[in-house]
Amino acid sequence: MEKTYSLTAHYDEFQEVRYVSKYSSSGTLPNGFNLQLGATVPKKPRCGLPRWSRREICLLSGLVFAAGLCVILGCILVLKYVALEYDAYCLKGCQERKALVKVSRFVAGNIDHTIDPCKDFYSFACGGWLRRHAIPEDKLIYGIIAAIGEQNEEKLRRLLLRPIRRPYQASAERKVKEFFRSCLDMAEIDQQGARPMLDVLEDCGGWDMAAATARQARWDFNELLYKTQGVYSTAVFFSLTVNLDDKNSSRYVIRIDQDGLTLSERTLYLGQDEESEKILAAYRIFMERLLSLLGAENVEQKASEILQLEQRLANITVSEYDDLRRDINSMYNKVTLGELQRITPHFKWKRLLDRIFHDNFSEDEEVVLLATDYMQRVSELIHTTPIRILHNYMLWRIAVVLSEHLSTPFRDAIHELAKEMEGAEKQMELGKVCLSQANKHFGMALGALFVEEYFSSASKAKVQQLVEDIKHILDRRLEELDWMDEETRRAARAKLQHMMVMIGYPDFLLNPEAIDKEYEFEVHEKTYFKNILNSIKFSIKLSVKKIRQEVDKSAWLLPPQALNAYYLPNKNQMVFPAGILQPTLYDPEFPQSLNYGGIGTIIGHELTHGYDDWGGQYDRHGNLMHWWTDSSYSKFLKKAECIVNLYDNFTVYNQRVNGKHTLGENIADMGGLKLAYYVSPAPRGKRSSQSHVQSPPNMVSA
Repeated sequence: MEKTYSLTAHYDEFQEVRYVSKYSSSGTLPNGFNLQLGATVPKKPRCGLPRWSRREICLLSGLVFAAGLCVILGCILVLKYVALEYDAYCLKGCQERKALVKVSRFVAGNIDHTIDPCKDFYSFACGGWLRRHAIPEDKLIYGIIAAIGEQNEEKLRRLLLRPIRRPYQASAERKVKEFFRSCLDMAEIDQQGARPMLDVLEDCGGWDMAAATARQARWDFNELLYKTQGVYSTAVFFSLTVNLDDKNSSRYVIRIDQDGLTLSERTLYLGQDEESEKILAAYRIFMERLLSLLGAENVEQKASEILQLEQRLANITVSEYDDLRRDINSMYNKVTLGELQRITPHFKWKRLLDRIFHDNFSEDEEVVLLATDYMQRVSELIHTTPIRILHNYMLWRIAVVLSEHLSTPFRDAIHELAKEMEGAEKQMELGKVCLSQANKHFGMALGALFVEEYFSSASKAKVQQLVEDIKHILDRRLEELDWMDEETRRAARAKLQHMMVMIGYPDFLLNPEAIDKEYEFEVHEKTYFKNILNSIKFSIKLSVKKIRQEVDKSAWLLPPQALNAYYLPNKNQMVFPAGILQPTLYDPEFPQSLNYGGIGTIIGHELTHGYDDWGGQYDRHGNLMHWWTDSSYSKFLKKAECIVNLYDNFTVYNQRVNGKHTLGENIADMGGLKLAYYVSPAPRGKRSSQSHVQSPPNMVSA
């Protein structure tokens, strides 16, 4: 048995302490205890205390200490019990009152009490906010969304600058943080100059490779087409992507569409007005400047030839605002590889696709052609254009796509063109540029850091309830529509029930090893341009693998930190990333009345997209299929025309709104606002307990 030790044993022989009692000369202490020890022979009383052993004094001290400790612990337990009882009571009232006080301050700080809301409700509701927020120099517009974006950007920058917690080679956290640092290292980027891009151009044959007769014999258009599309992910003449098949959303398919212009809209190439002519002139200057930086000779001639080819492409390109591009049924054309070859005889499709997809496609492999007439005319254009111009155009497209990652002179040239096109005087700060690139190339890795810090599972559940409440209202309104017949109504409600809702973030972001697998390529802190190329190469690898994979309809299109929300008709899927579920659009401490007015209108907006002029063409499974009866669809088009006419009468920045071009967004805006409003006043049917909306004090009731 283990030996025990006494902590007081060595105090047993300590000296007696004597003092004279000032209360009594007898043997009784002032407290009344008699200290006589029971001797039979009376002794003369002594003044002072009796002799106690040291052990007795220690035991008495211990008892006093224990009694005091028990009293203290008892008091603590009583206080804790009282506090718990108060908290339980307070949860029903205090927290709600705190939230109401918080939102009252928020509203009071943003409205302008000096404005009569009956005369100018917008200035009344937003005047306080407008006074405190000027439009920044580097922005054309500014609002609540932009303000939340700035807050999110600051949060993300802080996360990226923190020390790396998982520093090993495969760590996605290490890669995104080192990528960000490599982008910030302008000293290293400037030292590299044009060299990284010159290496890419050399890999593609260099400028004017086809000029010499001997080289013309060796030049292979399809080989260069493979490098632009399959190595550097650059659209030349057309785009080549892997997407869901719109008419069979259970499989992926190769899609081919019109593409290959550097400027954002075909009309800019046509010089139809003074503004377009200015932009075209600025683009010409930009081309010559970039070609010079990249060591090209005869830059004026090259710029002129490339521009003329792009103008020819612009002439056969259909504007994205054209009615044809709003009708997916008219665009959709599924053909076999053999049929595609006959439609566009000057391409070698099997060879190109076999190389890109590392496959051996048969002539019966189906692809979706979204711009059949355009591709026929592009094939003829390629046939009639000199080899040297085709070659330089394709190199130009690679150069212009990748030049934003090069040294300061390249970035200055890009800014000069952007200033003419967009009007922004100030060049974007390097930190914002690098954050944008980190989001683009490491979205999920950065998103994992964001949701860990700034979005809880509790918020995810609360937003889910908001969505269910608004879906409930939409379901009731579908039931009440007097212009929709029963067959269409059943299909519309079935689509609503099947709609997939994704909130906050994908669950795999909680698993660091799963995130690592999303970024299996090399990243180094001193090789920014190489990091970009590695990311592009890996993205192509992931994309081409999908063609033989089963469709994952729970996959996210955007990372969770994205300040956005979207509805995908070919998945019948709504997504609300954590980046948009931030104050002031959504605040878990706000009363639900404010959240309905903020994120609730956006939820309603995305829900309504499932039934607008575009999303309404897809059924509950995400297939492009006409599920309306002719009678109901005719009535829908008539009501849509009313919205077109309404918006046609609006003027923004001295330009008349085209109601047809903005129809989908207008339908969604009006539907979202209406759904959020109807869900607010009182619950109907099965509703969450939080749906009982209480207005905060000092708020104006609308």
